[in-house]
Amino acid sequence: MAGEIEVLGDNANAAFRLKVHRGDGMALLGMDWRDAEPPADFVGFAIESQPPNHVNFSALRNRIRFATPPSNIGGANVKSSLWAPIQKFRWVHFPYDPELPGEYRYRVRPAFMDATRAIILGDPQEVGLELRRETYPGELNVAFTRGFVSSQAFVDRYDSIAPIATLLPDVADDGFDFVPTHPKATEAYAWMGFEARSAILQVLDEALSDPTAKVRVVAYDLNEPAIVERLEKLGRRLRIVIDNSGDHGKPGSGETQAATRLSATAGPTHVKRHHMSNLQHNKTIVVEGDAGNVVVCGSTNFTWRGLYVQANNAIVLRGETAARVFREAFASYWANNSVVGFGTTDSTRWRNLGLAGIDAHVSFSPHAASNARLASVADDIETATSSVFYSLAFINQTNGAVRDAITHVTEDPSVFVYGMADRRIGGINLQSPDGNIQPVRPEALTANLPEPFRSEPTGLTSKGTGTRMHHKFVVIDFDKPTARVYTGSYNASKPADLENGENLLRIRDRRIATSYMVEALRLFDHYRFRVAKTQAEGAATPITLREPPAVGGEAWWRAAYTVPIKMRDRKLFS
Repeated sequence: MAGEIEVLGDNANAAFRLKVHRGDGMALLGMDWRDAEPPADFVGFAIESQPPNHVNFSALRNRIRFATPPSNIGGANVKSSLWAPIQKFRWVHFPYDPELPGEYRYRVRPAFMDATRAIILGDPQEVGLELRRETYPGELNVAFTRGFVSSQAFVDRYDSIAPIATLLPDVADDGFDFVPTHPKATEAYAWMGFEARSAILQVLDEALSDPTAKVRVVAYDLNEPAIVERLEKLGRRLRIVIDNSGDHGKPGSGETQAATRLSATAGPTHVKRHHMSNLQHNKTIVVEGDAGNVVVCGSTNFTWRGLYVQANNAIVLRGETAARVFREAFASYWANNSVVGFGTTDSTRWRNLGLAGIDAHVSFSPHAASNARLASVADDIETATSSVFYSLAFINQTNGAVRDAITHVTEDPSVFVYGMADRRIGGINLQSPDGNIQPVRPEALTANLPEPFRSEPTGLTSKGTGTRMHHKFVVIDFDKPTARVYTGSYNASKPADLENGENLLRIRDRRIATSYMVEALRLFDHYRFRVAKTQAEGAATPITLREPPAVGGEAWWRAAYTVPIKMRDRKLFS
């Protein structure tokens, strides 16, 4: 249904409930059994999808299959979930083309295996909802990178053809000289960059096509040729601030190279280098012209890693008020290069973005101590009554109120918490609702996954460094009318609050909160699966679907009905 955030299946004859949540470029399907628990012969869910204006449904594929094919499979596709059902109570689906207008339909059926090992499908639940590209057309669009260099999908599509070194430069400062040799490079970049890449490039292309458009950019990292080439074409219509902290300020850095190139096309007086009191960490584009007013913000750096390796988000805002608010912040950054001048400007207040029907505000850093934001964000997290989902790069590298609030809310048994954060020394930490923290070390991402999976590239540089999870967002009570999200370039730390140039968005809206929740969940599951299989089972143990247990045995779904955390997980999304 158009405009729906979530849709429920309404077939009372089906043995299970189905709820589909709208993400951005993806959908979350949550299932739960109607009765106390499923029968022993229940072996999972068969899931099919039907794109808009298509006649037929197509079954989602499952790489994991039964050790021995079902007895009645015939010549059917063994990867089809009709014969290799999904043994989970929720699933995130990436439609082939989520930009198609109209309803995507999902049909889900319970699968059973009888005594002859034949698959029998039960009554279906069927729902439809629109997975249009823009979150709120003409107002606000949340766009994600895929962040799936470590994935079987990437291996199948691109790494199996040529190594990742043919797609990505090994060193960031070589970004402008790198020439891809992968035979499917163009397709790969669109797939890896997902909607965030296409949304950013679209905004720049719109600016190029409008001769009245003036463009103002603040860039922390800057080495992606497709973006810089578009900025060059703007000529003197461009003004840009580029960070010069640390390595960025060195003569051979990508940022210095970009500054040199843009000084030649925009003029040296239109290019400024600074780092505020620590970092100029914004990644913003403001376009104002007769054809429209547009803003890009979020966590996505304008770099090879930012677009093609890391998990990032970009937010596109459309409207005169939003553009004015960001343009005024740009002017304050242009005039000030430290918290001393910037910290008391109007840009540090909560500024309304003027989006119709959306409660969205932004506050820019660095703040003075008297108007700091970190404690208020932490206070809001601690008021959560249902759930908290977060993906916070660098939160483990600094102490602060938000980190403390995450710890406190995780200890509250009434609040469901899933989260991802960097580890102090490499890798990622996964935070479960029971308070357990599961480390995903870099080596787990390159280990040989058990069959039928294959080893995956890391996407890291030859120096072994580089952040993979780069989001900065917290979702509070996504399923309540009070749902809200904090996001932007802001790393939820004292330096981000008091020293860096940053943008922090506070959006009180269920549709947007749900989009970020789905993103958090799909990344959490992605990495939790990898660490569980590489560390617990090892590459020598093939992964197969579980058949109905013998008398006294345990069905695949038993933990979802006996382990408290898994029970809450099953109910929350269905």
